[in-house]
Formats: sequence, C-alpha cells, structure tokens
Amino acid sequence: MRSASTEHPGSERPQRPDAPAGLARKTPLTALDRVPWGDIQDSTGSAAAIPVLLGGIACGDADTARSALNDLRKRICQFGFVVEQATAATVPFLWELANHPQVTVRAQIIQLLKSIADARQWESTAAVYPKLLNHRENPVAWERAARQAVRARSGELDRLMADEDTEIAEATTELARSLGAA
Repeated sequence: MRSASTEHPGSERPQRPDAPAGLARKTPLTALDRVPWGDIQDSTGSAAAIPVLLGGIACGDADTARSALNDLRKRICQFGFVVEQATAATVPFLWELANHPQVTVRAQIIQLLKSIADARQWESTAAVYPKLLNHRENPVAWERAARQAVRARSGELDRLMADEDTEIAEATTELARSLGAA
C-alpha cells in the first residue's frame, strides 16, 4: 500500500493539533500486512479490500475518509448490527485510527466501534435457532470476537472522552456506556 500525506487541505474539519506524546507522527496502520485479509470474509466476500479502505480513512481528505468509512461499515457491520468474519481483525485498526488526530472521521469511527460492541444479531438468532452454532462458519463466534476486540482497547476511552472535539468526546462516552465503562 502506498503512503499518502496526512494533511487535509480543504477539509471540512479543522486541522487537529499535534498528537499527544506517544502518538505524535506515528504512521498509522503499519500492521495491516499481518492480517491475511484475502483469507477472511466480509459482507461482500473476500476482505481483501479492507486495507485499502482503512488507508483511505487514515490518509484521505474528509470526503475520501467519509466514503471509505461508509464502505467499510457496510463490509464489517452491515446495517449497523450484523458483524462479519473480518470485523474482529478490523477493530484494532479502527481503534488506532480513532486515536490518530489527523483522521477526519474519528467520531464516526467511534460510533462504528459502538455498533460493533452492541451487535448481538447472530447471538439472538442462535438463541431461537441453535443449529446456527453448528455451521462450519460460526457467525456467533465472529460476533463475540468482534465485541471482545472492541473491549480489549477500552483503556483508551478516558483519553478520547477528554478530547477537545465534543463530537469525539460524546461518541466515546456513548461507547463507554455501551461497554459498561462509564
């Protein structure tokens, strides 16, 4: 994947101040190649396009980032509550982007994390149709893994709730409530 500038000329949102110590100028998404995206599924089939979408969110202008996030949402949390096999693998990168000050759609990323944390579609279906648990591909396990991936980084909530951007702070507060951390 090629690297692009994190500057956002003409962006609708103002340029963010430098990142807090430990996050400053860190190149986002350096671990993307550690995930076998072509071997896992999203709602469209192969999840091979997810790194490109994450890159668009990380390095794109506001319109590109918004479009990439909308496409990603359809692939990993369809309808805002149906997670896919690739969801859990994507969550750590969403957390990384939510913490990266130059990303223009941070609040929307946090809202997506909340949707993933709240997802119980497959679990609810399995409660009335237990045979779902016997399928080779177990969407209940995907859903649980995705929720656990969101919860695994909940230590980052306090800093995000204190963000100067009220939209980010409010979205994070809602996520914290969903996780039982607020």
